Amino acid sequence: MHKPFSQACENNQEPILQVIRTVFCQPTTVWEIGSGTGQHACYFARHLPDIEWQPTDKSENISGIRLWQEEAQLANLKPPLTLDVTDAVWPCPSIDALFTANTLHIMSWNEVQIFFDRLAVYLNPKALMAIYGPFNYHGAYTSDSNAQFDQWLKNQKAASGIKDFEDLLFLSTSKGLSLISDFAMPANNRLLVIQNS
Repeated sequence: MHKPFSQACENNQEPILQVIRTVFCQPTTVWEIGSGTGQHACYFARHLPDIEWQPTDKSENISGIRLWQEEAQLANLKPPLTLDVTDAVWPCPSIDALFTANTLHIMSWNEVQIFFDRLAVYLNPKALMAIYGPFNYHGAYTSDSNAQFDQWLKNQKAASGIKDFEDLLFLSTSKGLSLISDFAMPANNRLLVIQNS
């Protein structure tokens, strides 16, 4: 089996690192939800040696992530765990720090709501969360490319698509989470930093 590869991961990992190294600046374990190929996990673990990185994804992606992890040989990069956000029980007692990239627009709105329900259960007090991806603001696309991407997503799975920032903010607040920062990122993406109460 060849290692899976994502050009988007390759393109965005350095800009994301510049932000998350200021967010996850204390030694902790960061749970990555939806690690995909595993590229981000390797890159961030290599550049954040004080952080333990825990990749997770649905079962079908675990073997690919494991290939990246085994090649990287990083002491602070943990073996990937199977986790679907809709699982009633997650494979952890609690979470101090969480990262997820390009996942919310793949989920249906119902799955996003379940994800935030689980966060309310598993996030420790003052836990920090970084969410990367494209978002709409005031119900509008921020670029033509995002509008085209959203159409492509909906053609793949009707319930998926770019989510509205305001909807996510309302959902966060309802779970006792607060928006700390909203960073503009390359290629019309954003990085939201959210903290538990």
